[in-house]
Amino acid sequence: MENSIDKAELRALYQHRWQPNLKIPLFYGIWIVLGIIAWYAPHWSIVWLCYLAMGYMQMGIVTFMHDCTHSVLFKTKWKNWVFGVFTMIPLVISFTAFKEDHLLHHRFNRSNKDPDAFTMGKRGIGDYILFYAYAVIGVLLTAVQFVIIFPIQKLRGVKALIHWSEIALHTVITVIIFEWANRQGIAAEVFALWFWPLIFFGFFNSVRFVAEHYGTPWNAGQLTGTRTIISNPMNSWFWNNINYHIGHHVYPAVPWYNLQRLHVLMLPEINRQNALIDKSYFGVFFDAMIHGPESLRQNIMRNEKRNAKTADPVSPTISNSTFLNN
Repeated sequence: MENSIDKAELRALYQHRWQPNLKIPLFYGIWIVLGIIAWYAPHWSIVWLCYLAMGYMQMGIVTFMHDCTHSVLFKTKWKNWVFGVFTMIPLVISFTAFKEDHLLHHRFNRSNKDPDAFTMGKRGIGDYILFYAYAVIGVLLTAVQFVIIFPIQKLRGVKALIHWSEIALHTVITVIIFEWANRQGIAAEVFALWFWPLIFFGFFNSVRFVAEHYGTPWNAGQLTGTRTIISNPMNSWFWNNINYHIGHHVYPAVPWYNLQRLHVLMLPEINRQNALIDKSYFGVFFDAMIHGPESLRQNIMRNEKRNAKTADPVSPTISNSTFLNN
């Protein structure tokens, strides 16, 4: 794969630029303004629209943090760590746990060692409960995973100490804020302003997470084991090109603002390997909700059917589509 892109082009894609990261204060500014509007809104409909928009903006902010797990948002490693920790404060979970989990996900993408491959199982009752619970209350399950389960299972020594220190920091900040809010008689309002956008963020995150890998060939590597979502220019802009996910998995050191260019350069290889490209996050997500959790047998059958339709020159099916009926 490395040889499919000119080395000079690849070096250019790895280069950091500070100007694109001016979106970071812009995003935080939009998020805060939406919170202010929600606080003073005269009608409940405006309040809930602001909560929804705040959750959407949090998804965009978290994609910046995602680059920090690969130490590519900033040139300096410690800046990536500081920003990652800061970003996670409203989400309660620790950057350390998320980063370690995410790097394992990249290393073992779509295999039995992938900690994020919970959509694959035996289609038993437990698989169905977990699968659909993640779609509905993903943010709560994510908190349990990254605050308790993953750290206990995987983190040791210094990493464990840093994780629990982050959780302690979150706890202290939360107590201070709500103690102040309680004294002002606005604790319920402050809780709503934090909690409901977080729930909406969790839903957007579940849609994104499921769409990135669900239905891709099992244990097939980074390129074919990942899906790119073309989505739309607005969503790509607000979610910082995370939808060009194949390129990110193959070249994780490429910063978010170069992923569109990387996708163009990789497209011949993506098509050659018949990797998955779809047009809609929600389209893939709803398809996943219809078909439910994966099994190895189901995964093989779906991909064989997709490959057969792609190879058929008279098939009306759009190339690389995952909307299969079985």
